[in-house]
Amino acid sequence: MSARTNSACAVVRSLSKAAVGGSRSPALRGVLPATTLMRTYYSGQKRPDGSELPNVRKAERLPVGPLSAPIVNPADKYASAGESLHAYGRYLISCLPKHIQQFSVWKDELTIYIAPTSVLPVFAFLKNHTAAQFTQVSDITGVDYPTRNNRFEVVYNLLSVHHNSRIRVKTYADEATPVPSICSLYDGANWYEREAYDLFGIFFVGHPDLRRIMTDYGFDGHPLRKDFPLTGYTELRYDEEKKRIVVEPLEMTQAFRYALMIFFDARESVSGRNKDLTMFKLPTPAPEPESKGEQKK
Repeated sequence: MSARTNSACAVVRSLSKAAVGGSRSPALRGVLPATTLMRTYYSGQKRPDGSELPNVRKAERLPVGPLSAPIVNPADKYASAGESLHAYGRYLISCLPKHIQQFSVWKDELTIYIAPTSVLPVFAFLKNHTAAQFTQVSDITGVDYPTRNNRFEVVYNLLSVHHNSRIRVKTYADEATPVPSICSLYDGANWYEREAYDLFGIFFVGHPDLRRIMTDYGFDGHPLRKDFPLTGYTELRYDEEKKRIVVEPLEMTQAFRYALMIFFDARESVSGRNKDLTMFKLPTPAPEPESKGEQKK
C-alpha cells in the first residue's frame, strides 16, 4: 500500500514540475495537468505543440437547409379523427336518446354526459352492443366543483379492445345523491368505486363492499374535496406516557390560520388582483381577560 502511495506522489511531483517549467522526463514529455489543458482551450492560447486552437465562435457554419418537417396546425392532426368521433357521438345519441344528454369531442377523445339514473342502461349498451364493445373499465375518478349544485363529477374511462377505441362517460352527484354501481357489469370497477368513495365521499348504490381503500381506519373526512383542510382534522403522534400511537383532534392556533390566509391573499396580490401588501399583516392578538381572582388582588 505504501509503494502505491509513493509512486502516486512521484507522478504528481513530476507533473507539477512539468507545469512550472522544470525538468520533464521523456515519459511525461508533452503531458500537462488537466487544469492547464482546460485553461489553454478556453483562453484561446496555443496547444503544447505550438498549433493554434480554432475559434469556435468565428467558425463557418453550414447552411441549415429546408426544415425536416413542415409547420402545420396541431389541430389538423386530429381533424380526421374528430369527424368520425362526431359521427359516432351522434350515433350513440340516436340509440339512447333518453339517456345521453350531450357529447363533446376534444382532439381524439369522445365524452358523453348522462344522468345518474342512466348509468346502468348506458354502460350495459356500451359493453354489449356490437358497435361499442367497451368491455374494459380503465379508470373511475371524481372531480369536485363546490360552486355547482351537484358538486361531484364522476368520470368513467372505458376501452374497447375489439375496436381499439376509448370513450369517456361523465355523470354528476352530490353528498346525498348516490350513483348506481357498475360492479355488476365490470368486475374491475370494484376498487375504483371504493377509491372514489374514500377520497371524494361519492356513494355508489349496489356496491358489494363500499368501504375505504386508501386512508386509514376511522379516517375523518375525504381528502380530495376542495373544502378538506390541508392539515386534516386529526393528528397521529406517539404518546410517551401511554407508550403507544394515539389519534387526537388537530389543534391549530389562530395565528397559523391567519398565516395560511395571508399566503393565499398574497398570491392574489402578486397576480395583480390586489396591489396593497400592507393589508396582509398579522393582527395583534388581544390580551387574555383577567380571572376573577386576579381582579380582586
